[in-house]
Amino acid sequence: MIVYGHRGAKGEAPENTLAGFTHAYRHGVRHFELDLVLSKDGTPMVIHDLTVDRTTGQEGSVASYTASELADMDARRNTTAWPRKAGIPTLEALLNEFPDFEHLQLEVKKDNRHRLNILCNRLTEIIQRRDLYNRVAITSSDSWFLQEARRRDRKVRIGLVTDRKFPRPVNTAARLHCDFLCIGWRICTRSIVDDAHRRGMHVSTWTVNRIHDMVQLEAKGVDSIITDYPTSTRMFFDNRAKAALHLPTPQESAEGTDSTRPAITS
Repeated sequence: MIVYGHRGAKGEAPENTLAGFTHAYRHGVRHFELDLVLSKDGTPMVIHDLTVDRTTGQEGSVASYTASELADMDARRNTTAWPRKAGIPTLEALLNEFPDFEHLQLEVKKDNRHRLNILCNRLTEIIQRRDLYNRVAITSSDSWFLQEARRRDRKVRIGLVTDRKFPRPVNTAARLHCDFLCIGWRICTRSIVDDAHRRGMHVSTWTVNRIHDMVQLEAKGVDSIITDYPTSTRMFFDNRAKAALHLPTPQESAEGTDSTRPAITS
């Protein structure tokens, strides 16, 4: 099971900050989901909301601040407690900090089309310049934006983000020629997963924070989960895999109780 850290490691460190990504990275996490919004000066910023109010305590839209001003803010408000200031990073800063990441889901939030058009250009240029075709997927719930991303470069991988059963998510993703189906875990069914796989899509479920739910989703055939607790989740799957390597096979168990061996008597 592939484990993606949600907004870095939202349940363990301040969301969408270099501190959060560093925390998860040090514990072996190499797959991340993060959110992007365009700054005033046209820079893709790693932040979930269209405003800075919730996570910084300041007020106003992301679009009203430059990348430098956003980076200088303290994004620890209403998030997991953290001892040091953590600003809002640029996407490029994140990529520079962790050059050996394995895969990123870059979720673009709904915004006005002029800003989305600029953001689409910026993301396409970054992916092309850094040759990230196989290591990045641009995801969104905005069908128009996904179409624009596909139109700019057909090699860029895209994914539909949805938590609605209707219209049918797999059909919508297929119509957009998506490579990823990023679906809310509560509506994910085996039939949806099978249908998406038949159409060549990777199925990623969000936001999954209970081990019980992860195991059930694994049984349904999902390819990856997005979780607020990536370090503990990764530890669970790693420990389970190690335990499986040391379990005796049925033949070994039978040999251990071989009736031809001397009986132990008291």
